[in-house]
Amino acid sequence: MARQAKQAGRIPKRKEEFTYRGFSVADMKKMDLNQIAEMLPSRQRRKIKREFGEEHIKLINQVKAGETKIKTHLRDMIILPDMIGITFEIHTGKEWKAVEVIPEMVGHYIGEFAPTRKYVTHGSAGIGATRGSKYVPLK
Repeated sequence: MARQAKQAGRIPKRKEEFTYRGFSVADMKKMDLNQIAEMLPSRQRRKIKREFGEEHIKLINQVKAGETKIKTHLRDMIILPDMIGITFEIHTGKEWKAVEVIPEMVGHYIGEFAPTRKYVTHGSAGIGATRGSKYVPLK
């Protein structure tokens, strides 16, 4: 079952309600930014308290305004509970990747879900590329 879900590119459905450190999604949405920051790991907590700039605040306001599709370059934005269900188009440096936020993403950075590099698969060596293929007839 889990293998089929991974192959399809989807996360399997949960049997019970998602909780983050003992809080449900509804509880987290009622909290203010400082209360949420206290639940997150230290790196994310530090970013929220010290480094949120104008662009980050503007993105949070777009989320609170009720927009469902947001285009952004802010790969270092932390996913907050208010962002659950929103589709972000994240810039990878070359193209825009659409990412729908699910509850399991809370506390992660947006950029983690839009990789900037592609996975490389190399083909087999051509004729004459190795010593063993030197004496292989062409036809």
